[in-house]
Amino acid sequence: MLFRELGLIEPVLQAVEAEGYTTPSPIQAGAIPPALEGRDVLGIAQTGTGKTAAFALPAIHRLFAGALPKPGARRPIRALVIAPTRELAMQIRDSFIAYGRKTPLRVIAVVGGISQEIQVRALRNGVDALIATPGRLVDLMRQRLIDLSAVEMLTLDEADRMFDMGFAPDLKFITAALPAKRQNMLFSATMPGPIVELSKSLLKDPARVEIKPEKTPMQIIEQSVLIVPREAKNATLTAYFRLNEPERAIVFTRTKHGADRVAKVLARAGIPSGAIHGDKRQNARIKALFDFKNGRTRVLVATDSAACGIDVDNISHVINFDMPGDPETYIHRVGRTGRAGNSGKAVSLCQPEERRLVGAIERLGGRKIAMDRIDPALLAELPIELPPMNDGPDMDGDEFENRPRPEGGFRNFDGPPPGRGGFGGRGRRPAGKGGPVKFGSRSGPARFADGPGGVAKSSGGPNRPRGKGGPRKPSRGGPR
Repeated sequence: MLFRELGLIEPVLQAVEAEGYTTPSPIQAGAIPPALEGRDVLGIAQTGTGKTAAFALPAIHRLFAGALPKPGARRPIRALVIAPTRELAMQIRDSFIAYGRKTPLRVIAVVGGISQEIQVRALRNGVDALIATPGRLVDLMRQRLIDLSAVEMLTLDEADRMFDMGFAPDLKFITAALPAKRQNMLFSATMPGPIVELSKSLLKDPARVEIKPEKTPMQIIEQSVLIVPREAKNATLTAYFRLNEPERAIVFTRTKHGADRVAKVLARAGIPSGAIHGDKRQNARIKALFDFKNGRTRVLVATDSAACGIDVDNISHVINFDMPGDPETYIHRVGRTGRAGNSGKAVSLCQPEERRLVGAIERLGGRKIAMDRIDPALLAELPIELPPMNDGPDMDGDEFENRPRPEGGFRNFDGPPPGRGGFGGRGRRPAGKGGPVKFGSRSGPARFADGPGGVAKSSGGPNRPRGKGGPRKPSRGGPR
C-alpha cells in the first residue's frame, strides 16, 4: 500500500513525499483510513513505529479537506493533541508543521518551561491545531486564557506514560471541558488497566489497531548487569565508557539531581554529555537534545519522565545508572535502542541489594540477563576527580559498610586513592564573611506583599512595598 492509496488530500501527500515517505508503516496503514472517516481510533504500538503520522496526517486532512479559512477570520482550536512531556509535544508540533507545509495550518505547542505570555499571544492570533502537555494546558484553562469549545479532534499520545506520570486528574479535567461531539484517538505502547478503562470511557466504537513487533526489545537487545556498590558507580560508569566507547548512549537516573551529577562525572572524564530532566529550563533541554541528535555529544543523561519524548535514531547503548523501580519501566528504557530491527546494548549498574529487581525483569522478559563485573584495578587507574555520591537529597542513608558484599569484584574497594580527599568531601565554609547567607540578608528569601492576594516581590530595590513590620533593617556588614 502507498500513501496515495489512503485518500489523503493532495497538499498532505505532497508534504509526505517531500519528507521522503511513500509507503505507510503498519500503524499508519491501519489507523489513517478509519481516522479519515471520523471514527474513534485506539492505536497500540511500540515507540518508533510512526504513530505521530498516524494521527497527524488525518487531522490535517480533516482540517483542510473542505473550504479553506478566510483571511483574517477567527481561527479556533479544532484539533487538540495531548502528550506527556515537553520534548514529545515539541516533536509532534514539528511533525504537524512538516506535514502541513502545503496548507495554511497554524499550530503551536503549549508546554511548561516556556514563557506563558508568548504562548497566550500565539493563541490569540488563532490556532488550528494545539499540541499541549497536561500541566500547562490545565493552568491556562484555569486562568480562562484558552478556549477549547470548538475542538473537533482529540488525540492522546503515549497515554500509558501519562498515567505513569500522574496526569489522570488533569486528563479528566481537560476532557470534561471539551464538546461532547468530537473524534477521539488514543495511542499507547501498552494497555494496562487504567488505559483500558480510559479507552472505554473516552472512545465510542473505536477502530482498534494493534501492531505487535516481530521481536520484542528483550529479544534483540544484548543485556547485561554489573553488580556495583553505590559508592563505585561513578568510576564504573566511566570505566565502561573508556572500555567500550559507545557511539550514542542514553544513561538513565532515578532523580533529577542524579542526572546532573552523572553528566558532570562524564564531562570530567572527557566524555561529552548533556543532561535532561524536568527542572531544566526548556531552552537548556532543547539544546541538550539538539546536541545529542547532531552528534555534538554522544551521551544523554535523562530521567524517565524527560526521556519519554526522545526520538533519536541509532542509539547504540542504554545504561541504567539507577535501576528502575519496576520491570515495565526497564522495558521502556531499553526500548530506546534496538529500534527498527537493529541491535543494541543495555547495561544496568545494580547494587547488591537490588538483585531482586533483576529477577523480576527476567521473569517479565522471559530470558536470563548476563551478570558481569569490571576489574577493580581498572577503576583505581582512572585519573578523574569524582564528585560525592551522598551530597543530594535523593540519596538514602545506608552506609556501604552495612551493605552485603558481592561475591567478587569490588570486595576490596575502599574508596579513591590516597591524597584525593575522599569522594569530593569538601569542608563547610566557616560563618562570617563568605560563610552561609543569614536569613534577612539582601540575597535571602524573597518577601511577600501583604494580604491574601499578595504577589511575591524582590527583597531589594527602592520600590519594595513595606510589610507589616515596616522597612527591613540592612544586613550586618553593609551592601553585598
